[in-house]
Amino acid sequence: MAQWTSAVGPAQLARQLQAQQPRPAGPGARKPPAYRALADGIRLLVLEGRVPVAARLPAERELALALTVSRTTVAAAYEALRTEGFLESRRGAGSWTAVPAGNPLPARGLEPLPPESLGSMIDLGCAALPAPEPWLTRGVQGALEELPPYAHTHGDYPAGLPALRQMLADRYTARGIPTMPEQIMVTTGAMGAIDAICHLFAGRGERIAVESPSYANILQLMRSAGARLVPVAMAEGLGSWDLGRWRQVLRDAAPRLAYVVADFHNPTGALADEDQRRQLVEAARSAGTVLVVDETMAELHLDEDVAMPRPVCAFDPAGATVLTVGSASKAFWAGMRIGWVRAAPDVIRSLVAARAYADLGTPVLEQLGVNWLMRTGGWEEAVSLRREQARENRDALVAAVRRELPEWEFSVPRGGLTLWVRTGGLSGSRLAEAGERVGVRVPSGPRFGVDGAFEGFVRLPFTVGGPVADEAAARLAAAARLVESGAGGGGAEPPRSFVA
Repeated sequence: MAQWTSAVGPAQLARQLQAQQPRPAGPGARKPPAYRALADGIRLLVLEGRVPVAARLPAERELALALTVSRTTVAAAYEALRTEGFLESRRGAGSWTAVPAGNPLPARGLEPLPPESLGSMIDLGCAALPAPEPWLTRGVQGALEELPPYAHTHGDYPAGLPALRQMLADRYTARGIPTMPEQIMVTTGAMGAIDAICHLFAGRGERIAVESPSYANILQLMRSAGARLVPVAMAEGLGSWDLGRWRQVLRDAAPRLAYVVADFHNPTGALADEDQRRQLVEAARSAGTVLVVDETMAELHLDEDVAMPRPVCAFDPAGATVLTVGSASKAFWAGMRIGWVRAAPDVIRSLVAARAYADLGTPVLEQLGVNWLMRTGGWEEAVSLRREQARENRDALVAAVRRELPEWEFSVPRGGLTLWVRTGGLSGSRLAEAGERVGVRVPSGPRFGVDGAFEGFVRLPFTVGGPVADEAAARLAAAARLVESGAGGGGAEPPRSFVA
């Protein structure tokens, strides 16, 4: 029986490999043999999770043709990977990716590190902050006080608790978009909302247009659902949306869905202006594309003078074209797994009906907690604390990176939780690998693109500040020196213990 569970085509693997930047040669170092460079490239893709473990690789002849190299080069690269434990083969079954014994399995998303790893590793992979106390505790206490009447019911509310649906509808109405509770479905986080939307609107093989770059976990969710991702490049400088490209892609590719983060975009931090929002809605409506708008960062404007444009759904108030997704996870706390969808009532009914075959509903206690916070004003107090913490972290991280890595380039975002950094010509994938060895975990740019794009970038979230931000930047600089020197898998000093 074959040991592989998926397959990577020669053209796809070639695109991912060709997008990688070569490892810089140290002073006096010779260029590595072609087979070594190829083996190193495949190993990086496996370590980053961009080629899954147990994925069947193309036959030697197929990959050689796709890369325009000799079959001998591919055969030697495969043999090197087998020797290192990154490839297994069996006659008649082909060759498939593996990881050596003792190595952690790579993840394709940006999952947080387990707590036991935080003493020696600074985690810049997950854009999430600790809870804004005392408001988490107060929200849970308020929820417990209001729980008894619900405890006498079955506890399943597929559309969400009526009180929270009304609260969310009222908040949209207060923002100038009249909304009824029938236009709201409460979900288990924003990921749960987008997963439900993808299953309803975009079956396997359907096209979904996405910003390039875009949020890595959502891209992987869509890939896992079998979607065909159509990237739409941001405007020059990655600071705004290229509406000409969006109109062309929506017209020519006719995607069933389009996914955008218009408010402090993840990962670039860009903020779409009102005219861009209007044009995007008009283009989606003309193409018959459903526009999924991720508002999870919308409340995280960090500078006092930021003038927030109207929500994207203001240009489609009935919710027929625009499906808006919100969440408590970024603005409040990632452990509060409450999200929501705002859409037309018939869309909400369809999403709720489909939920019977998924998770049935969202935990009642957490819904009561969010409702209590929003009703009492605790939400605004907590979000204000979150903004202050994120602003301080942003400023500390920006100063530290500018000091330790002055050749790295970025624009300082005015909101959100992420800094999108051009790494001065270094490979983001190699920086991520070297970072693990010196005690800083950072996601590389290609995680946020399609088929290997953004190799020259990394994403840095505003999750650490003060001395921890200084130490994180110092470790990133150490990782950059390792990459510049062409150092292999060893030779790095072990990270100092540092409790973040």
